[in-house]
Amino acid sequence: MLRENWNDLGQGFHPVSAPDYLPVAQLRELQLRRLRAVVTRAYDNVKLFRERMDERGLTPASIESLADLGRLPFTIKTDLRDTYPFGLFASPMGEIVRLHASSGTTGKPIVVAYTQEDLQVWASAMLRTFASAGVHRGDIVQNAYGYGLFTGGLGAHYGLEAIGATVVPTSGGNTDRQIMLMRDFGVTGICCTPSYFVHLIERAKELGVNLKELPLRVGIFGAEPWTDEMRRHIEAETNIKAYDIYGLSEITGPGVGSECSAQSGLHIFEDHFYPEIVDPETLQVLPDGEEGELVLTTLSKRAMPMIRYRTRDITRIIAEPCSCGRTVRRIARIARRSDDMFIIRGVNVFPSQIETALLAVEGALPHYRIILSRDKGLDQMGVEVEVSAAVFSDQVRAMEELHKRLAHSIERITGIRAALRLVEPHSIPRSEGKAKRVWDERNS
Repeated sequence: MLRENWNDLGQGFHPVSAPDYLPVAQLRELQLRRLRAVVTRAYDNVKLFRERMDERGLTPASIESLADLGRLPFTIKTDLRDTYPFGLFASPMGEIVRLHASSGTTGKPIVVAYTQEDLQVWASAMLRTFASAGVHRGDIVQNAYGYGLFTGGLGAHYGLEAIGATVVPTSGGNTDRQIMLMRDFGVTGICCTPSYFVHLIERAKELGVNLKELPLRVGIFGAEPWTDEMRRHIEAETNIKAYDIYGLSEITGPGVGSECSAQSGLHIFEDHFYPEIVDPETLQVLPDGEEGELVLTTLSKRAMPMIRYRTRDITRIIAEPCSCGRTVRRIARIARRSDDMFIIRGVNVFPSQIETALLAVEGALPHYRIILSRDKGLDQMGVEVEVSAAVFSDQVRAMEELHKRLAHSIERITGIRAALRLVEPHSIPRSEGKAKRVWDERNS
């Protein structure tokens, strides 16, 4: 009976989460053993990795400690495109039971592969993800991540089934039906991108559905950067606790890391994914606590090992103990990527800075877009932001005051004076997946 009702123990503990609490010395020993094995596998079976190791005079025997990881070559996204479709596989096709792919902006998608063992690791990582968010047997969870070649939908699906929840596999889109099922099925949890959930909140109001009156209590959001201001907006509009999760297709999909009840950083499941932080310019490894680019090495992946994969996500490792008791390290929530930065008149700007500036001012809605243009050779940044219907229909003076406060907030955070335009609700296109925030018209 105790095993069946593990979720009654409090703190969302599940037996599969035991590796989250390993003594650090034991965890490091496990990581080193798995690192040696995965480097050997990649060296023996992946031509590109072997060539780069040989160029450096390295062999798998060169890995004597975890510190030696820093001597190994990096893997970058273009490596997956250049070896399309199967050039980075370390397993024969007879052992590969699933392929996923991300949409490619250059015509060719990024292909990732899984053996049966890989799928088991992935499912257990997702199970640990949901356990850390307090999802349990008896929950009814609406999975609005996209199914198909995208890893989000199926990754979440198998983790939810493994934890014993009832899955409602709605996938993305058809917003009105999503809200109907959420209400009619008594949904207690939801998985989707944070920007899409904001859209669900907005549409529910239009349909006369008060999400605060539903049993919905937990949201598991990922697949795009989002800010603490966005979290506060989501939690204020509903009765849910909003959890951030992290993953990327090249590593496994969702399930690389997740927040716990403390909501103070994302625990990386270090027994399967080893994190490093490097300086994006010098590529030197930085100590815990310093901000830089997250680099991940898969320690258990068989079909397609990723050695020192540069994620382009900017964060830092939090080494201090977490109040939940987990010993695996955390990363600070990722609000920006090194490759989503744009430069305006010599100033580096990230979309997350604009979001922080806008949501810090009451009256602005979390729907905005950034339009980059060029006038007489000089780069310009325009920002369109929706404001609430009450404010938009109010006196001109109120609109002018809101415009002033928003413009000041943007300039204070970014150092750039933006061409700000307040627009009425629903005038900015919505996304059912990852939100598009930047329209770059400088070369059009």
